[in-house]
Amino acid sequence: MRDVLLETYAVNDAMNQLLLAHLDARAWRATPSGAAGRGGRTIGAVFAHMHNCRLNWLRRNAPHLRCPAALDPRRCTMKQASAALKKSAEACLRMLTDALDAGPERKVTRFSRGEWTRTWPAGAAMFGYMFSHEAHHRGQIILLAHQLGYRLPAQAWGGIWNWDRLWKERGLAKRPR
Repeated sequence: MRDVLLETYAVNDAMNQLLLAHLDARAWRATPSGAAGRGGRTIGAVFAHMHNCRLNWLRRNAPHLRCPAALDPRRCTMKQASAALKKSAEACLRMLTDALDAGPERKVTRFSRGEWTRTWPAGAAMFGYMFSHEAHHRGQIILLAHQLGYRLPAQAWGGIWNWDRLWKERGLAKRPR
């Protein structure tokens, strides 16, 4: 089970990178209708939020790991977001690897999402929260792109569901049956 969860998290960022690779650059800073001045996030800000949440999880739960730099949601470029997400995904994978280890030497033993909520034991629930948080935002990005008139091609929105291909591209074992 541990290996499957780690492999699944490893392809998590491949899904994000797939969306970034097929996103029309004009959609990056486009403001959703009616969202201007009301806190509505652009697609660029959503990607920055995903990266910055990872940094929060790393700082709170694995301070021994090096954190990449944060992204400014108003100024980061698609290229900067792609590179930053790759770095934070690698660090989060290291954190999860430790959290899912049953050995007594593990350093990640709890999962704190923030001061606003209780702390959980590190493990499968930690993985589930991290993965579902990003899956939620991937859906948000696909919807925003569509609403803004920059619909993603099927190879992007459908490609995030082609887990066998994503597993293969990451050089991982075949997805479990």
